[in-house]
Amino acid sequence: MKEIKKEADYNTVMAKIDSLMAKGSDSVSKEELAEIRQLALLAQAYEQEKHKITPPSTLIGMIEMRMYELRLKQKDLADILHISNAKLSLIMNGKQKANVQFLKAVHSKLNVDAEFLLAHA
Repeated sequence: MKEIKKEADYNTVMAKIDSLMAKGSDSVSKEELAEIRQLALLAQAYEQEKHKITPPSTLIGMIEMRMYELRLKQKDLADILHISNAKLSLIMNGKQKANVQFLKAVHSKLNVDAEFLLAHA
């Protein structure tokens, strides 16, 4: 199979992966392991095409996504950005506008694209 085009094919591939993996890592041959890898890559390509994740469209959304990716709590983020937790809370809740210093910190510490920050600040 070169690529998965339909949900039914995807389900077949996933069932085959499950059945091979159910054997356990000690009972899988090298050929079966190679087949698992190939099927997993096909499934991954299908999932990435079928289930596209749209990027955040707001500054707060982008910050929240980066917090999730980096597994940060709000207090941790405030420490990283060198601002108080109270100020970060005000910004995140839309009660205070982000200033240039905050945006610079978000850009450098969270690796958020500068063009995105300029367009959404």
